[in-house]
Amino acid sequence: MSDRHDVDEILDRAGFDAETSVLTRRQAEVLALRERDVAQAAIADRLGTSRANVSSVEASARENVRKARETVAFAEALRAPVRVAVETGTDLYDVPSRVYDACDEAGVKVNHAAPELMKRVSDEAGDAVEGREVHEDLLIGVTTDGAVTVRKSREVGRET
Repeated sequence: MSDRHDVDEILDRAGFDAETSVLTRRQAEVLALRERDVAQAAIADRLGTSRANVSSVEASARENVRKARETVAFAEALRAPVRVAVETGTDLYDVPSRVYDACDEAGVKVNHAAPELMKRVSDEAGDAVEGREVHEDLLIGVTTDGAVTVRKSREVGRET
């Protein structure tokens, strides 16, 4: 089995379709090989290009994946029937009761107990939460199936 066929097989098994993907075929090939711990120099040899080009293709691919994830998270936040605005200065320990109250009003069940919910909010918010304090406005969404989304928000005051 040739190296080229191996990459094709990996992409086929993963369901890659260049027509519907945010990645180009070359970006997908590079990511597939990097995920298999293949060095950039070896990928450059396989693809007949330079290591610098592979590095650039990989960086672009990872940025495209990041943007795609951000787009999905944004779309999920928009369609979430429960949206809870959390303002800067809020104590993280107050967030679960606010989320549970909003979910009760909407008839939606959250998939997390209070400690898990606080951890999820803290983890997803990144540097917007430090210790118990929220340092940037957040928008917490809960989907109809109880999944929680956490987004930094520029204008929390507009959410209801």
